Amino acid sequence: MTVTADMAISLDGYIAGTDVTLDNPGGHGAEPLFEWIHNLASWRERQGMTGGEDNQDSELMREWFDATGAVVMGRMMYDTGAEFWGDNPPFRAPVFVLTHRPRPTLVKEGGTTFTFVTDGIHSALDRAKAAAGNRNVDIAGGAHTVRQYLAEDLVDELQLHVVPALLGDGLRLFEGLGTGQRPRPVEPVRVVHTPLAVHLKYRLPNVRETSAR
Repeated sequence: MTVTADMAISLDGYIAGTDVTLDNPGGHGAEPLFEWIHNLASWRERQGMTGGEDNQDSELMREWFDATGAVVMGRMMYDTGAEFWGDNPPFRAPVFVLTHRPRPTLVKEGGTTFTFVTDGIHSALDRAKAAAGNRNVDIAGGAHTVRQYLAEDLVDELQLHVVPALLGDGLRLFEGLGTGQRPRPVEPVRVVHTPLAVHLKYRLPNVRETSAR
């Protein structure tokens, strides 16, 4: 089993624009980060739509969907996405939502359930691993949630879809991650160039385990 994080990111390191709110989850100026995804056949299929481009970008997106057996996300991501996802969310797997506000598990169509976890990131990950079987667990977002798992050396693979756009300002994925920490090595796994994005996949060795040997 592999713990993954899969994010679209601008050339200057932003995964969202400025002034992220419940009404504007991508923030101002972030449209280029997500426009390339919306016409992919695999993405449209997961949204219950037909058509779209069946290209290399779509194949990479389908690979992620097929490999993911459970998802962890923050409450902000859930709150901003729940209405858009509707009754048949695209995850088709158990989703564990980090929150300080408990609520009953929600069962949706297509195999998606939302379980609200109030006892921290390790508990959410343990529950996701138990639910995923032999498939991967993906740390879906947002940035604060992914940063927490990266800081604890809990992410095994990081895939970045680098979009050819400069946002200039917004929400950075790696903001503050280096504070008080030793450098962390990464191992390149794959680089795929397409007209829409450069898809970079890295393996992240566990620094704590490596340093303890």
